[in-house]
Amino acid sequence: MTPTVPTWLDRGGWTSAGRRLLAKALGELAYEEMIQPREERPDHYRVELGGVTYRFQARRGAFSSWHVDPATVRRDAGGSEGDADVLQLLVDAQAPLGIPGEVAGHLVRELCSTLAADAELADGRLPVAQLADLSAAELEGHQTGHPWLIANKGRLGFSASDRGRYAPEARRRTRLPWIAVDPNLAVYRGVPDLDAGRLYAEELDQETRSRFAAALAAGGGGPDHLWLPVHPWQWDSVVLPLFAGELAARRIVPLGEGPDLYLPQQSIRTFSNVDRPLARQVKLPLAILNTLVWRGLPQDRTPAAPAVTDWLYGLRRQDPYLRDEVRVVLLGEVASIAVRHPVLDRLEGIPYQYRELLGAIWREPVEAHLEPGERARTLAALLYADATGETLVEELVHRSGRPARDWLRALFRAMLPPLLHFLYRWGVVFSPHGENAAVIFDAEEMPSRLAIKDFVDDVNLSAEPLPELEATPPEVADVLLREPPGFLCQFIQSGLFVGHYRYLAELVDRRLGISAGQFWGLLREEVDAYQRRWPELRGRFELFDLTGPDLERLCLNRNRLLVDGYRDRPERPHAVSFGRVPNPVHDVPVRS
Repeated sequence: MTPTVPTWLDRGGWTSAGRRLLAKALGELAYEEMIQPREERPDHYRVELGGVTYRFQARRGAFSSWHVDPATVRRDAGGSEGDADVLQLLVDAQAPLGIPGEVAGHLVRELCSTLAADAELADGRLPVAQLADLSAAELEGHQTGHPWLIANKGRLGFSASDRGRYAPEARRRTRLPWIAVDPNLAVYRGVPDLDAGRLYAEELDQETRSRFAAALAAGGGGPDHLWLPVHPWQWDSVVLPLFAGELAARRIVPLGEGPDLYLPQQSIRTFSNVDRPLARQVKLPLAILNTLVWRGLPQDRTPAAPAVTDWLYGLRRQDPYLRDEVRVVLLGEVASIAVRHPVLDRLEGIPYQYRELLGAIWREPVEAHLEPGERARTLAALLYADATGETLVEELVHRSGRPARDWLRALFRAMLPPLLHFLYRWGVVFSPHGENAAVIFDAEEMPSRLAIKDFVDDVNLSAEPLPELEATPPEVADVLLREPPGFLCQFIQSGLFVGHYRYLAELVDRRLGISAGQFWGLLREEVDAYQRRWPELRGRFELFDLTGPDLERLCLNRNRLLVDGYRDRPERPHAVSFGRVPNPVHDVPVRS
């Protein structure tokens, strides 16, 4: 084999990606108070790391956040000033920050992977006018990833060629292999009226089902084996080596490829069907480490996904406000298969990734819920900027023909009422970060509705007893986490306000002339409007207080660098808290 270098990987692209990631790292390390910038003059700061000084210009934002200008970052080492990149920052910061060597080594791999993905994304960056016309599935391949996490495309376990096949930014369509699994190893669950036979009939055409049945018979499997797709990488890297005994005993039988082409989405383990956009998405486990966790499907939660979906559907069905007024879209996880490993499943205290190796979840696509003229985009897409600096938000505001203030008010009106109502009325909270939440736009490109996904992993319930939760089915109550009211609010405050809106606020300030005070004032108006609409829920507004003066600062990068690192553990890691930050929704004028 002759080694080759991708055409998009050149010195200029790598240097630019490194400069942008360096600025992001300085901003997020400062936000999480791992470094303490000192102001030299207005908007000009310096950071001392041992004998090295970093200087840069930055704008301060909500929640005590930092937005560093990549073009201004300079490194001064003993009087020698020059450019730097994020890898040099790690070298300089390891000792002052106390980053353990075993963490720093793995972090270099994650940072290099992230830089390579960023360089490829920059090479193929589309003008916003073209980006705005893409389908929801195609749009996913142009996003830059988690705005808060520094090494947001680490994908430990993927080779360079794997990334070129299966990463979202590769935008490579692929067919999925299917396998059949003995029912003593696998369990199927579906929403009412969706048994396995109906699922297969809707996912696979008759010719494919006949071909799979013949392959199953020829492979020595039984007619009661359950069928499911598997990620091609997972088949080669996990199923073949770890389930070799089950393959030898014909308890797992390969069936061949399905006919449809799929595109990987931002979550990397979810695929959208591009041949049939109204067909279900499929979420498949991947034994890679990306954005803090291994990207598997937990054995104890996957079977409950359809039950959680059916329960959430029931809440919406009985609530006219959710059903008829805000018309929130719940992207249901309507079917699932979980496959256990016969040995690993019986061991205590093993790393959690070994209980997440094989299975599938089928999810409704947002396209199936769109009305004529509507278009859906993930919330994350609103942070996109093209090579000229033009942003998708600007393009959509321009297309709408409405003032930016009216457009932003419509965004908050589309997103907040359903999230607030689930929290206040039902004691249920979603995790509405940029990848989980999709905004539905009307024919004039005005935000009009919210679509939300990721239920069994990210829906949480109030630990405070509420009468609305007393009838929660046991199979739902047993799997969804219960959190105290203050922490339940964090899913909206940190997941949405900190995790997305703090970046959007800075962007619309620079590009659309909407100041931070106006931005957070418009958001507060929407919270107040909801609370005026539902005065009988006043006690819940106090219980789930989203507008208090401050909130816990949750930290994602601190967790990776200084707390959990890359160690194996039996449970998934979570964000850690460090201090408190002022709440911009509190200190704004309140309309009577």
